[in-house]
Amino acid sequence: MPRSDSKASAKVEKALHERKQGTLKSGKSGKKVTSRKQAIAIGLSEARHAGAQVPPRPKDSGSRTKKGSR
Repeated sequence: MPRSDSKASAKVEKALHERKQGTLKSGKSGKKVTSRKQAIAIGLSEARHAGAQVPPRPKDSGSRTKKGSR
């Protein structure tokens, strides 16, 4: 698994700083982000879009049941 580079850590640091200031907004809804985990996810996503070397997103484990299985 590749390690994150400095561009990625800078994006995450910026997102965490914006969350602490209260200026970080989520994507579609535009609501204020209050969760630290969500701020980290936003920073990693921005780093991926900028071309930084970031590990891929974890895949869904498929633990949920299928809707038509009942």
